[in-house]
Amino acid sequence: MVLFTILVDLFRDDKLNGWWKAVWVIFLIFVPFLTALVYLIARGRGMAERNARDRRTVPEDTDYYTHPTPSATPAADIEQAKALLDKGVISQNEFDALKAKALGNRF
Repeated sequence: MVLFTILVDLFRDDKLNGWWKAVWVIFLIFVPFLTALVYLIARGRGMAERNARDRRTVPEDTDYYTHPTPSATPAADIEQAKALLDKGVISQNEFDALKAKALGNRF
């Protein structure tokens, strides 16, 4: 589980060069326990910061699906769906489905 968490953190870190990511992955494959220990010591603080940052943004991105706010008009629903599309949270197909739902259309 720790190795998977480290791999996810490696590819989530946009400040780390691709070659350094490759080096970390190679060492994780051939010397997993020692590399995991070194990684957690050397990059543990940054790992915790990235994890906390991502945990703060996830509720904002998923609130529309888990707690949809009632709106007075279909235009407000479409506007909210467009904002999610612009942020990259939903795909064009999901946007079209939400738009059709707001307008009362069935597929």
